[in-house]
Amino acid sequence: MPHYLRYSIVIVIIIADQITKIWADRDLEMFQQVYINSFFNITKAYNYGAAFSFLDNAGGWQRWFFTAISLVVSIVLSVWLYRMTRAEKWHSLSIALILGGAIGNLIDRVWYGYVVDFIQVHWNESYFPSFNIADAAISVGTAILLFLTFFEKNDVDEPETKH
Repeated sequence: MPHYLRYSIVIVIIIADQITKIWADRDLEMFQQVYINSFFNITKAYNYGAAFSFLDNAGGWQRWFFTAISLVVSIVLSVWLYRMTRAEKWHSLSIALILGGAIGNLIDRVWYGYVVDFIQVHWNESYFPSFNIADAAISVGTAILLFLTFFEKNDVDEPETKH
């Protein structure tokens, strides 16, 4: 996958994430539930912690801790993505999705001090923690990367060429 396509994916994820978060933050009241169907709602929530609100009420230090971690991870993923060959299509896609999501949430942490979540999935009265486009991109990218790690012998289907 060429570099321009890799970074285009990253940019699309960031833009989609930020636009949807701005919409949710401006147009929804906190914890307001907008019914979509029997397993999906739109609900605004702020996450001051990490995944599943880990350290959400830790007193504020977690903002800068998770910001620093997100920044370092984003730099590492950017370098890794750049160094990948054209032949590493699926690996490039997975890292681009993770990087786009990481930067999307990093922007929120720096700008607001929390991450805006608004997607809520549930089954009957069992609710999965709210999430956003960035979280979904990170999850899908991680799932692809895990699949490649455990089940693919080699995702290279053309000669090694660096571009």
